[in-house]
Amino acid sequence: MRLPIFFAKRYLFSKKSVNAINVISLISVIGVLISSAALVIVLSFYNGMENLILSLYSTFAPELRIAPTEGKVFSTNTAIFQELRKDNLIQSYTEVLEDKVLVEYENHQFIAQVKGVEPQSLLAVNHENMLYAGDFNILEHNNPYAIIGAQVQANLRVSLEGINNHIQLFSPRKGGSVNSVNPMEEINIRNIAPRGILQYQQGFDNLIITPIDFARDLLNEHSKISAIEIYTKDPAKVEQLKNTIQKKLGKDFSVKNREQQNPLLYKTIRSEKWIVFFILTVIGIIAIFNIIGSLTMLVIDKKEDMRVLESLGANKTLIQRIFFYEGVMIAFIGGVVGNILGLLFCLFQERFGFIRTADGANTIMDVYPVDIRAMDFVLVFITIMVFATLVSYLAAKLSVREIKPEN
Repeated sequence: MRLPIFFAKRYLFSKKSVNAINVISLISVIGVLISSAALVIVLSFYNGMENLILSLYSTFAPELRIAPTEGKVFSTNTAIFQELRKDNLIQSYTEVLEDKVLVEYENHQFIAQVKGVEPQSLLAVNHENMLYAGDFNILEHNNPYAIIGAQVQANLRVSLEGINNHIQLFSPRKGGSVNSVNPMEEINIRNIAPRGILQYQQGFDNLIITPIDFARDLLNEHSKISAIEIYTKDPAKVEQLKNTIQKKLGKDFSVKNREQQNPLLYKTIRSEKWIVFFILTVIGIIAIFNIIGSLTMLVIDKKEDMRVLESLGANKTLIQRIFFYEGVMIAFIGGVVGNILGLLFCLFQERFGFIRTADGANTIMDVYPVDIRAMDFVLVFITIMVFATLVSYLAAKLSVREIKPEN
């Protein structure tokens, strides 16, 4: 064992002549410990919330979405799209036609986004978590039905009950004349009965999902579509399929995964996590500065020992390393124990869920979710050790400088 480490270990664990030094050293360890544990716990909780939010968004967003890079609609009457529909990696493939429409129900009006899809696509993938009420059967005995978003339902107060319970959709007729004597003749008006209500999800709460044939008739668009939405059989192969499709379609189309469909959501969630990490790291650095006080008091307490070492031939560098290694040991102990305590806390929360949301205040989750990731522990430990090493070096250098040889 190297001599500086030997002395540092003895000084850290031996009883000091002044009991306050033991207390200060313990406070330094506890400060690093609490900082490490807090960082680990907060990162794990943010991971859990990130997974929860993204899982809710993922329920509504397709795994892949194909759209034109220019314009709003395109034709799929080509061999590429016909082959794509038959791809063995695809579980659900649907053409989509969507646009803004005016919705009216019992003298209440609302601007919504009608989205026409192939009816069987809603049944090919488990979408049950999307529904607040009703079902996904939007085509029954050749009769079209609609699934409406939460905001549409809230604003129009639409009920799913009743025999003649229909909503009216209004869309300007393409190619119509603006000089028509009766402007209503240039507007397509269609009635449809609501069959289900979507759970609230920002970005999807103004949707009205209908069979694509109904949307074609309403929007007067019989040959082109707005997008293609795809779900895969194996989520692990989404990126592989995305790259393959993009290569085949070229620059005229964009193929986006879920993150690319809503980059703001993903960036916001991740940036919030690292902002909190930065704030807690600053607080942790303040706690690490306790090491300066601990080493300064220890140097004063061991001043006579240092003079003895100097008389035996030890130079300032060796003495400085003794106190530097002690500061590093304090941070190491605090960091390791803090990580362990943080891990245990997260495991208990994951197993027993003792930190809960208020009863009845949240229908999405009853307990705060956690997601334990090994890289978070490594990041926290490295962060603590880097700052502790810098502080220990500074403290050791300044403290040892004050030791003056006796005349």
